[in-house]
Amino acid sequence: QVQLVESGGGSVQAGGSLRLSCAAFGYAYSSYSMGWFRQAPGKEREGVAVIDTDGYTIYGDSVKGRFAISQGNAKATLYLQMNSLKPEDTAMYYCAADPNLGAVLRPHLWSYWGQGTQVTVSS
Repeated sequence: QVQLVESGGGSVQAGGSLRLSCAAFGYAYSSYSMGWFRQAPGKEREGVAVIDTDGYTIYGDSVKGRFAISQGNAKATLYLQMNSLKPEDTAMYYCAADPNLGAVLRPHLWSYWGQGTQVTVSS
């Protein structure tokens, strides 16, 4: 059974940094693409960053140059380093995994999701 558990969210002032983590359980980590997505109140869920099984990464336009996605050595942990945070980055951040996708940012295609961790950026 695939389980994803996010941590690391919190409140930070604009310009600050946070590092999110996602611990994965119950599947063959190396054969799954993984990604970070976010959803702000009243808005649709959007793709933030994705890493595929070959290590190829893609980012949403609004976070390019500020966020970095990475995995631990065993690929059982996913990270999102967020720098130069802006108030518009405020959202619930979700970790996702899928065995059949490459590097795609469309949330509706992903099969497995964590419960999310809240990030709040104040001006």
